[in-house]
Formats: sequence, structure tokens, C-alpha cells
Amino acid sequence: MLWASNGTVSRRTFPLFWCVSDYKKLEVWRKAHALALDVHRVATRIRGPDNASLRNQLIRAAMSIPTNIVEGSGQKSGKEFARFIGFALNSASELEYHLLVAHDIGLMSATDFESLSSRTVEMRKMLHGLRNRVLTTPRTPRKPVPA
Repeated sequence: MLWASNGTVSRRTFPLFWCVSDYKKLEVWRKAHALALDVHRVATRIRGPDNASLRNQLIRAAMSIPTNIVEGSGQKSGKEFARFIGFALNSASELEYHLLVAHDIGLMSATDFESLSSRTVEMRKMLHGLRNRVLTTPRTPRKPVPA
């Protein structure tokens, strides 16, 4: 119910929303952003035209994780937000594989691989937790709007 300007109660109802007002407050986004920047830093050290597609895929997969968190955080329902978190999870899995390939063919140091890979696994765990929370948390109505 909403309070009208004349003090009466309106029976109009509005849909409930599950959205994040500032994605930068999400720890999972901050970690995903830092991971994307570090993957970019490491990937740009991979040289040669034969490695351009792998370099590109590393950067694209890494950047896709925080991008999908941002896009999902603005959705109007938990179900939609969870869908974008799922996209971020898929990108994290893709990134994990590309890191493995880059390491196994000798394009990435063991130190960089271990650091980025463990952070990617941590990211996937955080995304799973966020998705579960979004799907199980009841939606709360927005504050009453004057009629």
C-alpha cells in the first residue's frame, strides 16, 4: 500500500524489485574487477600472432565476469540477477581453462598461473554463493512512493 499526498492509502500495488543500488559495494564485483585487471596485465605479456586468439580470450573471459555482475545488479528481479550471475560463472569457468592452456603451452609462468587460477576458483565459489542468496532471499518492496 502506498500513502497518497492527501493522507489516504492507495490500494495500487507495484512489483517487488531485487536490485543492487551500487554494484561497487559488492565484494564479489571488487574481486572480479581486480582479477580482470590482473589477467589483462599478464595476458598482454603474451606475444606473437599465433597467440593472439588465446590472449584475446583470456582478456574477454576475465572482463566478462565483472561486466555480468554489473549488468545483473541492475535487473528488476532476483531471477534475472541470478541469470547474469550464471553468465559470470560460465565466464569464470572459461577463464580457468584458458589460464590452464596458457600455462601448459608455456605462455604463462607458474606463479602467475597459480595466483590467477586460485583467484578464479575463489571467484566461482563467491558467484555460486551470491546466486544462491539472490534466489533464496525474499524480495523486499521499495519504499512507498507518494501518489
